[in-house]
Amino acid sequence: MHLIITDAWLARSRAIHLSGTRLVLSGMALSMLLMVVAAALYHWVFLKGARDGWPVVGSLVRLVVQDEFAQRDRFMRDNLDALARKVGEMQAKLTQLESLGERVSGLAGVNPAEIKAKPGQGGALVSGRPLTMDELQVTLTDLGRRTEQRVDLLTVLESRLFDQKMRSMMVPTQKPVALGSLGSEFGWRVDPITGHSALHTGLDFQADRGTPILAAAGGVVVTQLFHPEYGKTVEIDHGNDLITRYAHASAVFVRQGDLVKRGQKIAEVGSTGRSTGAHLHFEVLVQGIPQDPQKFLAAGRQVAAQQVAKATPLAARSGLAREPPGERPVRR
Repeated sequence: MHLIITDAWLARSRAIHLSGTRLVLSGMALSMLLMVVAAALYHWVFLKGARDGWPVVGSLVRLVVQDEFAQRDRFMRDNLDALARKVGEMQAKLTQLESLGERVSGLAGVNPAEIKAKPGQGGALVSGRPLTMDELQVTLTDLGRRTEQRVDLLTVLESRLFDQKMRSMMVPTQKPVALGSLGSEFGWRVDPITGHSALHTGLDFQADRGTPILAAAGGVVVTQLFHPEYGKTVEIDHGNDLITRYAHASAVFVRQGDLVKRGQKIAEVGSTGRSTGAHLHFEVLVQGIPQDPQKFLAAGRQVAAQQVAKATPLAARSGLAREPPGERPVRR
């Protein structure tokens, strides 16, 4: 490549020959020179103009800064919206978890207030570095996954505890007469009418006429009739081939097919049928065979005692609340 350089009056001229290598090097040198000039111009115009308060340059700088702040603000808002959605999902799951916890604790016989009590925490402070946005997202995702697992576990526990409670509610463990005293027990005895030995297939509860008769467990009324020997009789089917019989009633308040619950008033004590006085004859039959009702009633008393023991604080059960350690008498 040939370049001819002349002065203003064309008096002198000079020819320059550029080869390929020289041309490339010259282009690179010219590019670097332009970059340096552009950087110097930027520094002089923008920075010096912004510092000295040039109106045009100041406006350009403010526009650039505002655009940068706007981009950062949009980025922060997008991340905050995502975190807000995560927090909302966590709040919904925690509400569901609390509701499940209350139901499960109620079925298990645990006071929900003890579960809600804030645990004591403390210890030496060891500061850590702030979490990044990605780490916070991962932490929230992990908390959500663990919460879902706890919800699934509590749902299964609630279902099983409910099944157990329903089975226990269908077992005749409640005393059928609240104010009556036990007379004749289950087993062989001297019959009060014939005076001969005879099998007594239930329990006799002595009570005044009109005393409420309560269902010993929930179930369905399968028999409501007048029997020549049992008098006015009610039979309740509790499932699993288990039936309770209530005999010698003076009045009956349920009919065949009625669904009754534990403790519901179904009749009143009387002396109908083969009877010498006002009382309730109570039977428990498994697959049609009479069983000793005392076994079922004793199981109910044991369960009630366990529930009272669970509800009583440990200090009160052990006697520590009445006798503090520092005030115990010295035994010699």
